[in-house]
Amino acid sequence: MTIAILDIVDASLQLWDGEQLLESPGYALLDGQRYRFGLEARGAARLRPRDINNRYWWQLNTDVLQPELGPARHTADLVHAHLLDIYQQAGKPKELIIAAPSGMQREQLALLLGIIKQCPFDAVGLVSRSVALASLFGTSDRFFHLEIQLQQAVVSELINRDGVVNLHKVFPLPGNGLLHLQERLTGIIGSAFIRQTRFDPRRTAESEQRLYDHLPDVLLALEEHGEYDLDMAGYRARIGRKDLAVAAEPLLKGIHGAIGKTGPGDRYLLDPIAGSLPGFAELFSTAHRLENNDLSGAVSQHQDSLVQREQSLNFVTSLPRLATGTNNADTVVHEVSPPRPDTPSHLLQGGHARPLRADGTMLDGQCELHFLGGSWQLQSDRPHSMHVNGVAYTPGQALYCGDSISSADGTRALLILVED
Repeated sequence: MTIAILDIVDASLQLWDGEQLLESPGYALLDGQRYRFGLEARGAARLRPRDINNRYWWQLNTDVLQPELGPARHTADLVHAHLLDIYQQAGKPKELIIAAPSGMQREQLALLLGIIKQCPFDAVGLVSRSVALASLFGTSDRFFHLEIQLQQAVVSELINRDGVVNLHKVFPLPGNGLLHLQERLTGIIGSAFIRQTRFDPRRTAESEQRLYDHLPDVLLALEEHGEYDLDMAGYRARIGRKDLAVAAEPLLKGIHGAIGKTGPGDRYLLDPIAGSLPGFAELFSTAHRLENNDLSGAVSQHQDSLVQREQSLNFVTSLPRLATGTNNADTVVHEVSPPRPDTPSHLLQGGHARPLRADGTMLDGQCELHFLGGSWQLQSDRPHSMHVNGVAYTPGQALYCGDSISSADGTRALLILVED
Protein backbone atom coordinates (compact mmCIF):
# COMPACT_ATOMS: atom_id res chain seq x y z
CA MET A 1 0.00 0.00 0.00
CA THR A 2 1.32 3.42 -0.97
CA ILE A 3 1.91 5.86 1.86
CA ALA A 4 0.99 9.40 0.86
CA ILE A 5 3.22 12.36 1.75
CA LEU A 6 1.73 15.63 3.01
CA ASP A 7 3.92 18.76 2.97
CA ILE A 8 2.19 21.31 5.20
CA VAL A 9 4.04 24.52 4.41
CA ASP A 10 0.93 26.65 3.97
CA ALA A 11 2.08 28.77 1.02
CA SER A 12 2.00 25.67 -1.18
CA LEU A 13 0.54 22.80 0.81
CA GLN A 14 0.94 19.64 -1.28
CA LEU A 15 0.05 15.96 -1.05
CA TRP A 16 1.73 13.23 -3.07
CA ASP A 17 0.06 9.84 -3.42
CA GLY A 18 2.26 7.82 -5.76
CA GLU A 19 2.40 9.76 -9.02
CA GLN A 20 -0.57 11.96 -8.08
CA LEU A 21 0.12 15.47 -6.78
CA LEU A 22 -2.52 17.67 -5.17
CA GLU A 23 -1.85 21.32 -4.36
CA SER A 24 -4.03 23.07 -1.80
CA PRO A 25 -2.53 26.27 -0.31
CA GLY A 26 -3.69 27.36 3.13
CA TYR A 27 -6.69 29.53 2.25
CA ALA A 28 -10.17 28.97 3.66
CA LEU A 29 -13.17 30.67 1.99
CA LEU A 30 -16.54 30.79 3.74
CA ASP A 31 -19.20 30.14 1.09
CA GLY A 32 -22.59 30.23 2.78
CA GLN A 33 -22.21 27.79 5.67
CA ARG A 34 -19.51 25.65 4.05
CA TYR A 35 -15.82 26.17 3.40
CA ARG A 36 -13.82 26.01 0.21
CA PHE A 37 -10.07 25.54 0.43
CA GLY A 38 -6.90 25.72 -1.59
CA LEU A 39 -6.66 27.13 -5.09
CA GLU A 40 -10.37 27.98 -5.30
CA ALA A 41 -10.23 29.95 -2.05
CA ARG A 42 -6.98 31.68 -3.04
CA GLY A 43 -8.60 32.81 -6.29
CA ALA A 44 -11.19 34.78 -4.26
CA ALA A 45 -8.79 36.30 -1.72
CA ARG A 46 -8.92 39.83 -3.15
CA LEU A 47 -12.57 39.61 -4.17
CA ARG A 48 -13.97 38.51 -0.80
CA PRO A 49 -11.38 39.39 1.85
CA ARG A 50 -13.92 39.28 4.72
CA ASP A 51 -14.75 35.65 3.88
CA ILE A 52 -11.10 34.51 3.78
CA ASN A 53 -8.77 33.17 6.45
CA ASN A 54 -5.16 32.44 5.47
CA ARG A 55 -3.60 32.37 8.95
CA TYR A 56 -5.05 29.16 10.38
CA TRP A 57 -2.07 26.90 9.72
CA TRP A 58 0.33 29.51 11.09
CA GLN A 59 -1.89 30.21 14.14
CA LEU A 60 -2.96 26.61 14.76
CA ASN A 61 -4.52 26.59 18.26
CA THR A 62 -7.83 26.25 20.10
CA ASP A 63 -8.31 29.94 20.92
CA VAL A 64 -11.62 31.51 19.90
CA LEU A 65 -11.38 32.45 16.23
CA GLN A 66 -11.06 36.20 15.70
CA PRO A 67 -12.61 37.44 13.51
CA GLU A 68 -15.32 34.81 13.24
CA LEU A 69 -15.61 32.82 10.03
CA GLY A 70 -18.71 30.67 9.88
CA PRO A 71 -19.18 27.65 12.14
CA ALA A 72 -15.47 27.15 12.95
CA ARG A 73 -14.73 27.75 16.64
CA HIS A 74 -10.97 28.09 16.23
CA THR A 75 -8.18 27.60 13.72
CA ALA A 76 -7.97 23.91 14.65
CA ASP A 77 -11.47 23.46 13.19
CA LEU A 78 -10.31 25.02 9.91
CA VAL A 79 -7.23 22.79 9.79
CA HIS A 80 -9.45 19.74 10.40
CA ALA A 81 -11.82 20.78 7.61
CA HIS A 82 -8.90 21.47 5.25
CA LEU A 83 -7.39 18.04 5.94
CA LEU A 84 -10.73 16.37 5.19
CA ASP A 85 -11.00 18.35 1.95
CA ILE A 86 -7.51 17.24 0.88
CA TYR A 87 -8.31 13.64 1.84
CA GLN A 88 -11.41 13.64 -0.36
CA GLN A 89 -9.71 15.30 -3.34
CA ALA A 90 -6.69 12.99 -3.17
CA GLY A 91 -8.75 9.82 -3.43
CA LYS A 92 -8.90 8.99 0.30
CA PRO A 93 -5.36 7.79 1.10
CA LYS A 94 -5.27 5.60 4.20
CA GLU A 95 -1.83 6.57 5.56
CA LEU A 96 0.23 9.77 5.47
CA ILE A 97 3.75 10.80 6.35
CA ILE A 98 3.67 14.43 7.48
CA ALA A 99 6.51 16.78 6.52
CA ALA A 100 6.18 19.78 8.84
CA PRO A 101 8.03 23.10 9.07
CA SER A 102 11.00 22.96 11.44
CA GLY A 103 9.71 25.97 13.35
CA MET A 104 6.31 24.48 14.12
CA GLN A 105 5.82 24.64 17.89
CA ARG A 106 5.65 21.46 19.96
CA GLU A 107 2.11 22.32 21.10
CA GLN A 108 1.01 22.82 17.50
CA LEU A 109 2.48 19.49 16.43
CA ALA A 110 0.66 17.74 19.28
CA LEU A 111 -2.59 19.48 18.34
CA LEU A 112 -2.11 18.55 14.67
CA LEU A 113 -1.68 14.87 15.56
CA GLY A 114 -4.77 15.08 17.76
CA ILE A 115 -6.75 16.55 14.85
CA ILE A 116 -5.57 13.77 12.53
CA LYS A 117 -6.82 11.16 15.01
CA GLN A 118 -10.30 12.53 14.30
CA CYS A 119 -9.79 12.05 10.54
CA PRO A 120 -10.45 8.89 8.47
CA PHE A 121 -6.73 8.41 7.78
CA ASP A 122 -3.64 7.71 9.87
CA ALA A 123 -0.41 9.67 10.26
CA VAL A 124 2.39 7.09 10.36
CA GLY A 125 5.38 9.44 10.25
CA LEU A 126 6.31 13.02 11.18
CA VAL A 127 9.52 14.65 9.95
CA SER A 128 11.07 18.10 9.65
CA ARG A 129 10.77 19.05 6.00
CA SER A 130 14.05 20.99 6.21
CA VAL A 131 15.95 17.93 7.48
CA ALA A 132 14.44 15.72 4.79
CA LEU A 133 15.43 18.17 2.06
CA ALA A 134 18.96 18.71 3.38
CA SER A 135 19.52 14.95 3.51
CA LEU A 136 19.58 14.98 -0.30
CA PHE A 137 22.97 16.73 -0.20
CA GLY A 138 26.16 15.32 1.23
CA THR A 139 29.02 17.65 0.31
CA SER A 140 28.51 20.50 2.80
CA ASP A 141 28.84 20.57 6.58
CA ARG A 142 26.21 23.26 7.11
CA PHE A 143 23.02 24.18 5.28
CA PHE A 144 20.57 27.07 5.52
CA HIS A 145 17.14 26.12 4.22
CA LEU A 146 14.91 29.07 3.30
CA GLU A 147 11.20 28.32 3.50
CA ILE A 148 8.52 30.82 2.44
CA GLN A 149 5.25 30.47 4.33
CA LEU A 150 2.22 32.69 3.86
CA GLN A 151 2.79 34.87 6.92
CA GLN A 152 6.55 34.60 7.42
CA ALA A 153 9.80 33.25 6.06
CA VAL A 154 11.82 30.73 8.06
CA VAL A 155 15.52 29.87 7.85
CA SER A 156 16.53 26.49 9.27
CA GLU A 157 20.19 25.86 10.03
CA LEU A 158 21.21 22.23 9.57
CA ILE A 159 24.47 20.50 10.43
CA ASN A 160 25.81 17.54 8.44
CA ARG A 161 28.12 15.58 10.72
CA ASP A 162 29.37 12.02 10.16
CA GLY A 163 26.85 11.53 7.40
CA VAL A 164 23.86 12.55 9.54
CA VAL A 165 21.88 15.78 8.99
CA ASN A 166 20.61 17.40 12.20
CA LEU A 167 18.34 20.39 12.76
CA HIS A 168 20.39 22.95 14.70
CA LYS A 169 18.55 26.29 14.82
CA VAL A 170 15.41 27.90 13.41
CA PHE A 171 15.17 31.60 12.55
CA PRO A 172 11.63 32.95 11.88
CA LEU A 173 11.53 36.11 9.75
CA PRO A 174 8.15 37.80 10.39
CA GLY A 175 6.93 40.23 7.77
CA ASN A 176 8.63 38.32 4.96
CA GLY A 177 6.03 35.71 4.06
CA LEU A 178 4.57 35.11 0.62
CA LEU A 179 1.71 37.55 1.27
CA HIS A 180 4.20 40.34 2.04
CA LEU A 181 6.29 39.49 -1.04
CA GLN A 182 3.19 39.50 -3.24
CA GLU A 183 2.17 42.89 -1.86
CA ARG A 184 5.56 44.35 -2.75
CA LEU A 185 5.63 42.73 -6.18
CA THR A 186 2.13 43.82 -7.14
CA GLY A 187 2.91 47.32 -5.85
CA ILE A 188 5.89 47.57 -8.22
CA ILE A 189 3.87 46.20 -11.15
CA GLY A 190 0.94 48.49 -10.36
CA SER A 191 3.24 51.51 -10.31
CA ALA A 192 4.66 50.46 -13.69
CA PHE A 193 1.14 50.37 -15.16
CA ILE A 194 0.28 53.79 -13.75
CA ARG A 195 3.55 55.28 -14.99
CA GLN A 196 3.31 53.76 -18.46
CA THR A 197 -0.46 53.68 -19.12
CA ARG A 198 -2.16 55.58 -16.25
CA PHE A 199 -4.19 52.43 -15.59
CA ASP A 200 -4.11 51.23 -11.96
CA PRO A 201 -4.72 47.45 -11.80
CA ARG A 202 -5.19 47.67 -8.05
CA ARG A 203 -8.07 50.13 -8.21
CA THR A 204 -10.79 47.45 -8.24
CA ALA A 205 -10.91 44.08 -6.49
CA GLU A 206 -11.47 42.27 -9.79
CA SER A 207 -8.40 43.68 -11.55
CA GLU A 208 -6.30 43.35 -8.39
CA GLN A 209 -7.21 39.65 -8.18
CA ARG A 210 -6.20 39.20 -11.82
CA LEU A 211 -2.89 40.90 -11.07
CA TYR A 212 -2.22 38.45 -8.23
CA ASP A 213 -3.24 35.57 -10.48
CA HIS A 214 -0.72 36.76 -13.13
CA LEU A 215 2.22 36.89 -10.70
CA PRO A 216 3.44 33.28 -11.16
CA ASP A 217 3.50 33.72 -14.96
CA VAL A 218 5.36 37.02 -14.66
CA LEU A 219 8.02 35.53 -12.38
CA LEU A 220 8.40 32.48 -14.62
CA ALA A 221 8.87 34.64 -17.72
CA LEU A 222 11.42 36.85 -15.96
CA GLU A 223 13.55 33.81 -15.14
CA GLU A 224 14.37 33.57 -18.85
CA HIS A 225 14.12 37.20 -19.95
CA GLY A 226 15.12 40.53 -18.46
CA GLU A 227 11.76 42.11 -19.29
CA TYR A 228 8.18 41.01 -19.75
CA ASP A 229 5.14 42.71 -21.32
CA LEU A 230 2.05 42.18 -19.17
CA ASP A 231 -1.41 42.75 -20.66
CA MET A 232 -4.31 43.65 -18.38
CA ALA A 233 -7.74 45.03 -19.28
CA GLY A 234 -6.46 46.19 -22.67
CA TYR A 235 -3.40 47.91 -21.21
CA ARG A 236 0.19 46.75 -21.55
CA ALA A 237 3.13 47.54 -19.29
CA ARG A 238 6.74 46.41 -19.53
CA ILE A 239 7.97 44.84 -16.29
CA GLY A 240 11.72 44.64 -15.62
CA ARG A 241 13.46 41.86 -13.71
CA LYS A 242 15.67 44.40 -11.94
CA ASP A 243 12.62 46.42 -10.90
CA LEU A 244 11.04 43.43 -9.16
CA ALA A 245 14.30 42.38 -7.50
CA VAL A 246 13.91 45.13 -4.88
CA ALA A 247 10.83 43.33 -3.50
CA ALA A 248 13.08 40.73 -1.88
CA GLU A 249 15.46 43.21 -0.22
CA PRO A 250 13.71 43.13 3.21
CA LEU A 251 13.86 39.33 3.12
CA LEU A 252 17.54 39.39 2.22
CA LYS A 253 18.26 41.83 5.06
CA GLY A 254 16.35 39.62 7.47
CA ILE A 255 18.33 36.52 6.46
CA HIS A 256 21.70 38.20 6.94
CA GLY A 257 20.60 39.73 10.24
CA ALA A 258 19.41 36.37 11.58
CA ILE A 259 22.23 34.02 10.65
CA GLY A 260 25.19 36.41 10.68
CA LYS A 261 28.47 35.48 9.04
CA THR A 262 28.61 32.29 6.97
CA GLY A 263 31.56 30.21 5.85
CA PRO A 264 32.70 29.45 2.28
CA GLY A 265 31.48 25.85 2.53
CA ASP A 266 27.97 26.71 3.76
CA ARG A 267 25.14 26.05 1.35
CA TYR A 268 21.71 27.64 0.90
CA LEU A 269 18.70 25.55 -0.08
CA LEU A 270 15.89 27.69 -1.47
CA ASP A 271 12.29 26.49 -1.60
CA PRO A 272 10.78 26.92 -5.11
CA ILE A 273 8.97 30.13 -4.13
CA ALA A 274 12.19 31.73 -2.86
CA GLY A 275 14.09 30.52 -5.92
CA SER A 276 11.55 32.16 -8.24
CA LEU A 277 12.13 35.68 -6.84
CA PRO A 278 13.92 37.75 -9.52
CA GLY A 279 17.65 37.87 -8.88
CA PHE A 280 17.33 36.27 -5.45
CA ALA A 281 19.21 33.00 -6.02
CA GLU A 282 22.11 34.87 -7.61
CA LEU A 283 22.74 36.72 -4.34
CA PHE A 284 23.98 33.49 -2.75
CA SER A 285 27.10 31.95 -4.24
CA THR A 286 26.21 28.47 -2.97
CA ALA A 287 22.42 28.53 -3.46
CA HIS A 288 20.50 25.55 -4.81
CA ARG A 289 16.92 26.04 -5.90
CA LEU A 290 14.86 23.09 -4.78
CA GLU A 291 12.27 21.49 -7.05
CA ASN A 292 8.69 20.63 -6.08
CA ASN A 293 9.37 16.88 -6.10
CA ASP A 294 12.53 17.03 -3.96
CA LEU A 295 10.58 16.75 -0.71
CA SER A 296 8.55 13.73 -1.81
CA GLY A 297 11.70 12.08 -3.19
CA ALA A 298 13.60 12.53 0.07
CA VAL A 299 10.74 11.32 2.28
CA SER A 300 10.15 8.30 0.03
CA GLN A 301 13.79 7.26 0.35
CA HIS A 302 13.63 7.60 4.14
CA GLN A 303 10.22 5.94 4.40
CA ASP A 304 11.35 2.76 6.15
CA SER A 305 12.96 4.68 9.02
CA LEU A 306 10.17 7.28 9.28
CA VAL A 307 7.15 5.00 9.56
CA GLN A 308 6.07 4.54 13.22
CA ARG A 309 2.81 2.58 13.18
CA GLU A 310 2.97 0.91 16.58
CA GLN A 311 4.03 3.86 18.70
CA SER A 312 3.41 7.55 19.33
CA LEU A 313 4.88 9.67 16.58
CA ASN A 314 8.12 11.51 17.25
CA PHE A 315 9.07 14.62 15.30
CA VAL A 316 12.15 13.43 13.38
CA THR A 317 14.82 16.15 13.25
CA SER A 318 17.82 13.99 12.32
CA LEU A 319 18.30 11.81 9.24
CA PRO A 320 21.22 10.10 7.50
CA ARG A 321 22.20 11.93 4.36
CA LEU A 322 21.27 10.37 1.03
CA ALA A 323 23.94 9.87 -1.61
CA THR A 324 21.62 10.98 -4.42
CA GLY A 325 18.29 12.66 -4.95
CA THR A 326 15.84 11.41 -7.57
CA ASN A 327 12.79 12.85 -9.19
CA ASN A 328 9.60 10.96 -10.03
CA ALA A 329 11.20 9.63 -13.20
CA ASP A 330 14.07 8.13 -11.16
CA THR A 331 16.52 10.53 -12.77
CA VAL A 332 19.45 11.69 -10.68
CA VAL A 333 19.11 15.43 -10.09
CA HIS A 334 21.62 16.00 -7.28
CA GLU A 335 25.29 15.34 -7.12
CA VAL A 336 26.67 12.03 -5.87
CA SER A 337 28.89 12.48 -2.83
CA PRO A 338 32.48 11.24 -3.23
CA PRO A 339 33.57 8.13 -1.29
CA ARG A 340 34.03 8.91 2.37
CA PRO A 341 37.14 7.84 4.31
CA ASP A 342 35.31 7.44 7.65
CA THR A 343 35.27 3.70 8.33
CA PRO A 344 32.86 2.50 11.04
CA SER A 345 34.04 0.52 14.06
CA HIS A 346 30.71 -0.43 15.70
CA LEU A 347 27.15 -1.39 14.88
CA LEU A 348 24.47 0.48 16.89
CA GLN A 349 21.33 -1.63 17.18
CA GLY A 350 18.56 -1.60 19.77
CA GLY A 351 20.46 0.93 21.89
CA HIS A 352 23.60 -1.24 22.08
CA ALA A 353 26.89 -0.70 20.20
CA ARG A 354 28.73 -3.85 19.12
CA PRO A 355 32.26 -3.85 17.65
CA LEU A 356 32.40 -4.92 14.01
CA ARG A 357 34.25 -8.17 13.30
CA ALA A 358 35.98 -8.49 9.94
CA ASP A 359 35.00 -12.15 9.67
CA GLY A 360 31.33 -11.38 10.23
CA THR A 361 29.01 -9.38 12.46
CA MET A 362 25.43 -10.66 12.61
CA LEU A 363 22.79 -8.03 11.79
CA ASP A 364 19.80 -10.36 11.96
CA GLY A 365 19.17 -14.04 11.33
CA GLN A 366 19.89 -13.83 7.60
CA CYS A 367 22.30 -10.91 7.16
CA GLU A 368 25.87 -10.18 8.29
CA LEU A 369 28.43 -7.41 7.89
CA HIS A 370 31.84 -8.42 6.51
CA PHE A 371 35.03 -6.46 5.73
CA LEU A 372 35.76 -7.22 2.07
CA GLY A 373 38.08 -5.47 -0.36
CA GLY A 374 38.83 -2.63 2.03
CA SER A 375 35.24 -1.78 2.99
CA TRP A 376 32.31 -3.03 5.05
CA GLN A 377 29.59 -4.76 3.03
CA LEU A 378 26.37 -6.66 3.62
CA GLN A 379 26.31 -10.40 3.04
CA SER A 380 22.79 -11.81 2.81
CA ASP A 381 20.61 -14.38 1.05
CA ARG A 382 18.22 -11.49 0.38
CA PRO A 383 20.46 -8.45 -0.32
CA HIS A 384 17.82 -6.53 -2.28
CA SER A 385 15.44 -6.60 0.69
CA MET A 386 17.97 -4.58 2.71
CA HIS A 387 18.02 -0.78 2.52
CA VAL A 388 20.85 1.65 3.25
CA ASN A 389 19.76 5.24 3.96
CA GLY A 390 16.33 4.37 2.60
CA VAL A 391 17.63 3.04 -0.75
CA ALA A 392 17.78 -0.65 -1.74
CA TYR A 393 21.24 -2.11 -1.06
CA THR A 394 23.37 -3.06 -4.07
CA PRO A 395 25.60 -6.15 -3.58
CA GLY A 396 29.20 -5.01 -3.20
CA GLN A 397 28.20 -1.52 -2.07
CA ALA A 398 30.63 -0.06 0.51
CA LEU A 399 29.23 1.11 3.85
CA TYR A 400 30.45 4.06 5.91
CA CYS A 401 29.90 5.84 9.22
CA GLY A 402 26.40 7.24 9.55
CA ASP A 403 24.84 4.76 7.13
CA SER A 404 21.45 3.55 8.34
CA ILE A 405 20.55 -0.08 7.58
CA SER A 406 16.94 -1.28 7.54
CA SER A 407 14.74 -4.04 6.22
CA ALA A 408 11.04 -4.62 5.69
CA ASP A 409 10.83 -7.01 8.67
CA GLY A 410 11.81 -4.25 11.13
CA THR A 411 15.59 -4.55 11.33
CA ARG A 412 17.15 -1.17 12.16
CA ALA A 413 20.85 -0.42 12.71
CA LEU A 414 23.35 2.42 12.37
CA LEU A 415 27.07 2.24 11.57
CA ILE A 416 29.16 4.42 13.90
CA LEU A 417 32.79 5.16 14.77
CA VAL A 418 33.81 4.81 18.43
CA GLU A 419 37.12 6.58 18.97
CA ASP A 420 39.60 5.57 21.67
